[in-house]
Amino acid sequence: MNPRVLVIQNEESAPANMVGEWLEECGLVLDVIHAYAGEDIPAHVPSDYAGVLAFGGAMGANDDSDFRWLTAERQLLADAAHNDVPTFGICLGAQVLATAIGGTSTRADVIEIGAYEFDVLDVARNDSVFATLAGSTVKAAQWHQDWIATLPTQAVVLASNDNCPVQAFRFGNNVYGVQFHPEVDAASFKEWYNVADEAADRSGIDMVVAVDQVRESESEMIATWRPVFHAWAEVVKQRQE
Repeated sequence: MNPRVLVIQNEESAPANMVGEWLEECGLVLDVIHAYAGEDIPAHVPSDYAGVLAFGGAMGANDDSDFRWLTAERQLLADAAHNDVPTFGICLGAQVLATAIGGTSTRADVIEIGAYEFDVLDVARNDSVFATLAGSTVKAAQWHQDWIATLPTQAVVLASNDNCPVQAFRFGNNVYGVQFHPEVDAASFKEWYNVADEAADRSGIDMVVAVDQVRESESEMIATWRPVFHAWAEVVKQRQE
């Protein structure tokens, strides 16, 4: 039986997109909870799932009073993390994950929207997912006005830049969070631009330039992040064995 992954979609415009395609290439089955539409999130990882994914959204990780499903999402991610269930949080998903394991998410000093470079640190050389990128400078699509401000001492920062000290982290052996958007292609990024949110309004960034950055860097970013999610798919498969 192919391994199943539970996917939390926090906003209608932020689906699994390319990440979903890359995981399905490896034989994973993705079951999506449309949290933004009121679908229930379990407090614990169901026994028939080998992994958990949590995607982005314009809301903040601490905005439970306005987006009540975030409380259940945090409980689910805490359960996954403390049982070392293969987990991957992306942007908002990473911020909620960070708060679930004892870290914090706050407003960032620098808003990143567009294609940005950051360094994958040498500590990633022995990591199951990021090892092939260790010591290199890579690029990813970004759209965030919040960031992961603190992490518990057990977490390991895997990637960083001057704008955002926590671009990627690992907790335990199998739990990952990234601040960037590996799932976003140029077409999706342009759709976000067409419904620009508070982050875009506050940033002062020329959104036409940001869209062009992502379009021009799309093939490079796909070549970088597709193998990373293939590697994470192998972690999920090992969990099921």
